[in-house]
Amino acid sequence: MAKDKQFVTEITPQGEDFSRWYIDVIKKADLMDYSPVRGCIVFKPDGFEIWEHIQEEMNRRFKETGHRNAYFPMFIPESFFQKEKDHIEGFNPELPWVTEAGGDKLEERLAIRPTSETMIGHMYSKWIQSYRDLPVLINQWANVVRWEKRTLPFIRTSEFLWQEGHTAHENETEAREETMQMLEIYRDFVEGYLAIPVITGQKTPSERFAGAVDTYSIEAMMKDGRAVQAGTSHYLGTKFAVAFEIQYLSRDNVLEYVHTTSWGTSTRLIGSMIMVHGDDRGLALPPKVAPTQVIMIPIGPPKTREAVIGRTDELFKELKQAGVRVRVDDRSDVTPGWKFNEYEMRGVPVRLELGPRDMENGVCVLVSRISGEKKVIQQENLVEEVQAMLEQVHNEMFERALKFREDHFYSVDTLNEMKASMEEKRGFALAGWCGSEECESKVKEETGATSRNIPFNPAETKQVCICCGKPAEHTVVFAKAY
Repeated sequence: MAKDKQFVTEITPQGEDFSRWYIDVIKKADLMDYSPVRGCIVFKPDGFEIWEHIQEEMNRRFKETGHRNAYFPMFIPESFFQKEKDHIEGFNPELPWVTEAGGDKLEERLAIRPTSETMIGHMYSKWIQSYRDLPVLINQWANVVRWEKRTLPFIRTSEFLWQEGHTAHENETEAREETMQMLEIYRDFVEGYLAIPVITGQKTPSERFAGAVDTYSIEAMMKDGRAVQAGTSHYLGTKFAVAFEIQYLSRDNVLEYVHTTSWGTSTRLIGSMIMVHGDDRGLALPPKVAPTQVIMIPIGPPKTREAVIGRTDELFKELKQAGVRVRVDDRSDVTPGWKFNEYEMRGVPVRLELGPRDMENGVCVLVSRISGEKKVIQQENLVEEVQAMLEQVHNEMFERALKFREDHFYSVDTLNEMKASMEEKRGFALAGWCGSEECESKVKEETGATSRNIPFNPAETKQVCICCGKPAEHTVVFAKAY
């Protein structure tokens, strides 16, 4: 028992060491384990189920907008990357190569997929002949490999899981509409499903996707003040179409190049969710993706145990039938108090307690993981009350995360102000930027912060560049990032 109790309580406080807290939590909550390959992790069932719920909801949204799923090979010929110069330069440092197979040296090296624009560009050149073949709206769920030097489970790993959308259109207008549509789907999903507030905007040229004309992102603030790029959507123009000769016969019988887009999110959403919502008690999982939404704990002395468990099982069936992801912990070898602590640490949104007195009165107790509120409810109203509390938990999680971001979002007018902000405080800085790469690089060198994006709706519009003092062309969010 002593060992079990230590498992529940030994979590480094966030204020003491945030990185250590993060590792403690994901290990103790049994979400993952390290693999023997550097930078790679094993998703344990609870960790993978979170990803499954993300997939399910995203798939629903993608299919509602006309997208279909397909799958493309993970091995990509080196010659494909040579066709788009910016693309290969952007990914070359992270590419692992296959040079030998079956004991024989390959005639051409094969990259293990870092992203699929080149492979999909090659296939689209075969599939698209006429305007009647457009638009092509395809999404892929896959794994990708980027040989990262510094890794962090879920946030940045050598191999990770993601979805990548790739679409082809007749013209720029339709392609740009697609780009912005998918960015909005990401924003709505991350805020409405994961309870994470994000900042939407356009990436600066130095931060845009390798080979893109324009890149747009959603940026989230973690509890240590750092940023995570939670999703991106790219307008690729005709760059990949020209490189891979993706042409179509237009309505005017003229050969034209398609305009393409790509967009993606990954399992870093899981890491972001943990860093945004977790606390010193452990995980705090948004109800819509929590593997277990309600944990039921029967309470009472041995003489009433059988009756209490019997009634718990009946209530369990009601919740299960209503679509609630619910579990019962009726173990007799650990105390109710230990169970309470364990499921708080695992981030289960709602706890249901039922004892002999509750049975007599026809009630049970619901407890919120976020607020700690205890609510005595009538058993006959169980489903409605549980669903209401789950919704309440989601809303409170979003509001808390939003308030944290507002409390750690600073407006700065000079580089010295930003340096002081980054050194003394944690969070994001809103600043003016003249548009020069030199000034953007200087900010990074002197503060450690990078431009996250040029927000669509900044709280204020800056007039002066924080580096050179010249008129600002853009108002930019800067932050240290994962």
